[in-house]
Amino acid sequence: MAAKTSAPTPPQSPYVTHDVTNQPPPLTPYDASEDAALLEGVRREGAGWAEAEVRALGLRAGGAEAREWGELANDHAPVLRTHDRYGHRVDEVDFHPSWHRLMEVAVGAGLAGAPWADERPGAHVARTAGGLVWGHTEAGHGCPTSMTYAAVPALRAQPDLAKVYEPLLTSRVYEPGLTVPTDKRGLLAGMGMTEKQGGSDVRTNTTAATPTAEPGVYTLRGHKWFTSAPMCDVFLVLAQAPDGLSCFLVPRVLPDGTRNPFRIQRLKDKLGNRSNASSEPEFDGTVAWLVGPEGRGVKTIIEMVNCTRLDCVMASATLMRASFLEAGHHATHRRAFGARLSEQPLMRNVLADLALESEAATTLTLRLAGAADRAVRGDAREAAFRRIATAVGKYWVTKRGPAFTAEALECLGGNGYVEESGMPRHYREAPLLSIWEGSGNVNALDVLRALRRDSGTAQALFDELALATGADGRLDTAVRGLRDLLATGSEAGARRLVERIALVLQASLLVRHAPPAVADAFCATRLAGDWGHAFGTLPDGADLTAILDRALPGSV
Repeated sequence: MAAKTSAPTPPQSPYVTHDVTNQPPPLTPYDASEDAALLEGVRREGAGWAEAEVRALGLRAGGAEAREWGELANDHAPVLRTHDRYGHRVDEVDFHPSWHRLMEVAVGAGLAGAPWADERPGAHVARTAGGLVWGHTEAGHGCPTSMTYAAVPALRAQPDLAKVYEPLLTSRVYEPGLTVPTDKRGLLAGMGMTEKQGGSDVRTNTTAATPTAEPGVYTLRGHKWFTSAPMCDVFLVLAQAPDGLSCFLVPRVLPDGTRNPFRIQRLKDKLGNRSNASSEPEFDGTVAWLVGPEGRGVKTIIEMVNCTRLDCVMASATLMRASFLEAGHHATHRRAFGARLSEQPLMRNVLADLALESEAATTLTLRLAGAADRAVRGDAREAAFRRIATAVGKYWVTKRGPAFTAEALECLGGNGYVEESGMPRHYREAPLLSIWEGSGNVNALDVLRALRRDSGTAQALFDELALATGADGRLDTAVRGLRDLLATGSEAGARRLVERIALVLQASLLVRHAPPAVADAFCATRLAGDWGHAFGTLPDGADLTAILDRALPGSV
């Protein structure tokens, strides 16, 4: 029998295989409100009184608990239950508990309808600022809070309904579950506008509204194509009444406690926004209350659209800031080629360029919120400015989102391409904001029509731009060029026109309110053309250090 031999001992390496080196520490916890552009804008637009609340919400948004809620809400997508165990139609959507935690904080912080019940000047700015920080947690639950916020001014077209529902829509209490709306302490609102054959062309809607014997009460029959947050309590819906397209209030549960027919045919399998349920409901004998005059549905619901478009700008600006923070944090802690990434000249150029885009988006968002706040309080000039500037911002800021998040993701390299980093979720979310509430073409044409219909609209825009006259020659030249472009603008050139308006408007805001390094670099690149076609192409003269010192955490 052969003698036993022991296995040879492998040579010892000075390196341990699974030691982790040169990886950044977790960003969490961090303060999502630590942003000079955000806090300065809050004070400037009249909501300085809310700064402590915004800061507290920002700390919570960057905390481990809230970040985990966002991850879980997306990992465990909503589930549709059409029937109960006995075969009864229920049409309910089940959400992960983390969704409810996110909603509870958002509604409690006043991010739904609360500003309409707050008489303090700046209330709508405070809500937008809250969204800019709490949105760092997760984007999908911003859909029902946005629609609830936007439903209130539209509902006011029918005072008897507003009297019943507005106190509940402006509540800071989140109470999930389907029951009689007036038995709840707080309500959420959804919206059903588009249909499969028309999309944004809502005048082609085929959902029919038939009057009943009770004045103002109708029954609906039809199929909606993209109705988000189907577990909301009430919905504003467009349907064809005898005198034309009209707006209706549709509750999920009727006053007698019975379920209103709201048959959810399926939930959409979406690119992103996966925590939020988007559905195709079918109406068949669904009871609805008329909101505003028959045949004036678009006019009635347009105020809702203005509000949700502002929230699209806000959500895009939030994604930019959150993505930039991830990129900056990674670059600050990762070493390559003998130095930290944040010390490498080319990476600094990329980060500074992203910082400029983010600050311009945040500053414009808060200016739009300020205009909305003053407009609802009766300022006619601000109302005119809001009409055009919101559509301009919706077009441009949401268009910049996908390219921005892709560049920020690339700053992390392969680390940014894996789900655990959170960057893929940002990237998938970004395209939604340019689609929701009117795609790019719809918004560009809205701007063109507004300019042609009312000379006061253009005047409001140029009055705003005039506030920066003489502060920067490149801006002055751009404003003159914009006047010429407006005079010759065609429908085919609407995107070009709106892009130019957006850049000139952002430049004027930065020239007036941002540090010189930020304003100078923005005007040199976005207005004067000293720029490439990708982020990270700022000219050699740009003060990268000053821009990054302002944008990265620790500067506030």
